[in-house]
Amino acid sequence: MSPQKQNIVLFPFMAQGHIIPFLSLALKLEQKNHSITFINTPLNIKKLSQNLPKFSTIRLIEIPFDSTKHSLPPNSETTETLHLPLMLRLIESSPTLEPAFRNLISHLTEEQGGAPPLCIISDMFFAWSAKVAHEFGSLHAIFNAGGGYGMAGFHTTWLNLPHLEHSNSDEFWLPGFPRGYNFKTKNLPFHMQEVKSPWQFAVEMFEDWKETDAMLFNTVEEIDHTGLTYFREQFPNCSVYAIGPIISTAGSDARGGAETEEIKRHCFKFLNSKPENSVLYIAFGSQFSPSEQQTIELAKALEASNVNFLWVFRTPSNVITETSSENKHGFFPIGFEERIKSSNKGLLLKKWAPQMEILSHKSIGAFLSHCGWNSTIEALSNGVPMMSWPMGAEQPFNAQFLEDEMRLCVGLANWASVDVKCEEIVKKIRAMMEDGGDVTRRKACKLKEMIKNAINEEEQTKGSSVRALDSFLTTLLQIRKKLG
Repeated sequence: MSPQKQNIVLFPFMAQGHIIPFLSLALKLEQKNHSITFINTPLNIKKLSQNLPKFSTIRLIEIPFDSTKHSLPPNSETTETLHLPLMLRLIESSPTLEPAFRNLISHLTEEQGGAPPLCIISDMFFAWSAKVAHEFGSLHAIFNAGGGYGMAGFHTTWLNLPHLEHSNSDEFWLPGFPRGYNFKTKNLPFHMQEVKSPWQFAVEMFEDWKETDAMLFNTVEEIDHTGLTYFREQFPNCSVYAIGPIISTAGSDARGGAETEEIKRHCFKFLNSKPENSVLYIAFGSQFSPSEQQTIELAKALEASNVNFLWVFRTPSNVITETSSENKHGFFPIGFEERIKSSNKGLLLKKWAPQMEILSHKSIGAFLSHCGWNSTIEALSNGVPMMSWPMGAEQPFNAQFLEDEMRLCVGLANWASVDVKCEEIVKKIRAMMEDGGDVTRRKACKLKEMIKNAINEEEQTKGSSVRALDSFLTTLLQIRKKLG
């Protein structure tokens, strides 16, 4: 009789950029012979249930959540449809899930004859769950879907905002980073630039981080040393593991809905018609996008540069926040869509694209991105150089990491670049796609090999990320055995 599998609970925040890597981690842990329980709000669980691989035995459990009790629109169970103030409100509602979460863990423990889950792996926004885990005798880990460098910047910036507020310098040093690692004030998201006092939710969340037993990062030890060192120094009482890249298309495909396969056919018909390294892929993630004026300038630049491009278009962010007037031309220069269609120079996709599959296509020469970490790690895993246009959160720090540390990214603009002009965009696109792109692509290909080595599963040459995940799981089992 085989021993009973140990149960691991995963609990991501309600955002696609968090749920998708958590699901990928769940599938990875399932392959390691663990029983997996995945908790989220009802609408997110419903979407996931339709897209779990057929072989998976992951148990999906709903946690009750009524968005209207938090002054949010009905059925607001993900950040994807919310503009920034409401998105922050959803984040701030996170601690209200604690009583229901405690009840779920109690029920799971009773089901297992009094044996609590081996470990609860929570989102960084749900770090309060560490105390719940310890109440039941479970271990706790935070899975940070971001990279070490970017999240280190995010962490120390929020902790030191009063210091930054009184700084008149164009650049600033962040405590915890090595001296000489200066950040540009103008690249900070506007909600960090304008804040007058620390975000209380973040301060309390960072305190809760100190209660966790381990931190898991979706990154690679060999490429993210600065960020990982930061967390090891700031949190000396918990173990830090680089287990990435944790990537799967399972959660992503769910967002394509019934049209997923048709969208894929449309994409690859276009990509297959283009020469190697000739297409600029453009996507700004699921949360934000350039403003109306920025969108117009980007569209003009794409035409002027005469580059092949595939653009995943979302409504401009200032339209989502209802601060702009209606654009009767669909947010593009007049005739733009008709011209790119007739010339076959560009392809527009609305809202969703099979990103991982696109990035692995030989025709892709570069990726213009918001530098969210999921997008970043997918690009790096495929050896695709990047152009940065960060929007918020830790993205400006990710962009600096790619530009200054990795040197395989060209900084194009950021969300606050109200004066970004077509001519400047054209110059940088041509620099990446024509003039110096080969050098950057060679660097990106070397990094791709480093990442490939990190996730090598072969016993004799096992990669650093595989060893880190194995070490994390072994440590959990050893501690459980000691505790009886």
